[in-house]
Amino acid sequence: MSFLTKLFGKSQDDRAVARPLWHRTVEIAREKEWYRDCGVADTIAGRFDMITLILSIVMIRMERDPELVEPSVRLTELFVEDMDGQLRESGVGDVVVGKRMGQLMSVLGGRLGAYRDGLATADEAVMADAVSRNVNLHEGTDPLLVARRARAFAAGLDLVPAFRVLDAEIGK
Repeated sequence: MSFLTKLFGKSQDDRAVARPLWHRTVEIAREKEWYRDCGVADTIAGRFDMITLILSIVMIRMERDPELVEPSVRLTELFVEDMDGQLRESGVGDVVVGKRMGQLMSVLGGRLGAYRDGLATADEAVMADAVSRNVNLHEGTDPLLVARRARAFAAGLDLVPAFRVLDAEIGK
């Protein structure tokens, strides 16, 4: 290894282990059924809402498995990296990005708690209430549609072994 490679060489990307799972999480959040069949608004806000919903469900699954706890941190870092890039791309300046990222992390934390509560009970109304508070829906859409599909996704994810979750073998 040359001196310059040592000095300027690439460092190992700790997030690489979670990158396929991040991409799969975004793919699931962008599935047409959420928008066409369940009534999620196909807007920037609606797409963000779906990413936080699916990411929350994936993280709730990961927190129950000791070997997935560390990769869940990397998954969160990828969320931050992606949202930071999206903000900058949309014209948000450097001075404001940090504040907005803090707000987005707070939103994710709140939704994670709401969805954890919604998935922990057999009462569908709890998850539907969390969806109605946290997902932009077309007017007149029943949040139960999203809640049921989200609960079905979570139930399927619960059956996936840890190594397959990490390999992004989740969803359909």
